[in-house]
Amino acid sequence: MSEADSTTTSSISKPSRWRRYRRDAVFVVAIVLGMHWVQTRHVPDGAAPAFSAPAASGGQLSLAEWRERHPDGPVGVYFWADWCGICSAQQASMDGVQADWPVLTVAMQSGDQAAVANYLAAKDLAWATAVDADGSIAARYGLRGVPAFVVLDREGLIRSVAVGYTTAWGIRARLWWAGLFG
Repeated sequence: MSEADSTTTSSISKPSRWRRYRRDAVFVVAIVLGMHWVQTRHVPDGAAPAFSAPAASGGQLSLAEWRERHPDGPVGVYFWADWCGICSAQQASMDGVQADWPVLTVAMQSGDQAAVANYLAAKDLAWATAVDADGSIAARYGLRGVPAFVVLDREGLIRSVAVGYTTAWGIRARLWWAGLFG
């Protein structure tokens, strides 16, 4: 076999570098989308499940009252836990998002009202927070893990759900999109 024939044969049998990159990218995207589907498959469609819970700041906090205070656009409902390392890593992002968008947070399985209030004070977080001591609110939303960010449009319909770490830009984009089409 001549040198020219071996070069032609090897270039035919091996996929090009860019074809491999495309194949690998498609594979990674498929895995990410599959994981997203698994994590959000129990989230209800349509109207967000209503809830009323103790507020970390005292009294009661309900989704209906929160929505009434922010009727003109989308809002976020952020589920987090004090024991969640990813939630801690996302705190600065959530603080930044809350400066621009209304976000109601839900402390899932993080103790009682006093424990959640102490945690928020220790971290210097001025978040409107409902205390979901037993995880029942998260369960109504079909969420089995935190952090989770749920976007509700101005009608109170669930428009987007992200489970796991999400960048501030990703959260803002979801809220912006819900404002355009919700």
